[in-house]
Amino acid sequence: MEDFLQTIGALNDETRVLILRFLDEHGALCVCDLQNSLGMIQSRLSRHLKILKEAGFLRVERKGTWAYYSIRSPLDRFRLQAIDEIKYLDIKLPPLKKECGLN
Repeated sequence: MEDFLQTIGALNDETRVLILRFLDEHGALCVCDLQNSLGMIQSRLSRHLKILKEAGFLRVERKGTWAYYSIRSPLDRFRLQAIDEIKYLDIKLPPLKKECGLN
């Protein structure tokens, strides 16, 4: 029950849904690229990424000083269906601005 509620709670925020959609569209991205693309301050973005990771949606891979976030694979059926549903939402994605890391 706790896992279910944590997953639902992570989806109960417009910014986190945007982050999931953005990562689903663009694949693994470092925090600075997400920050630049989404126009968010690092501390706010990190909080949202932490919530999504703890809810089982994201994985993080460290490469040197860079942390790359991506949609976790494989996902269980519930989280996979949530990601699929997000694709149908009318979300205007900002352009990807790759400016740092190993890009």
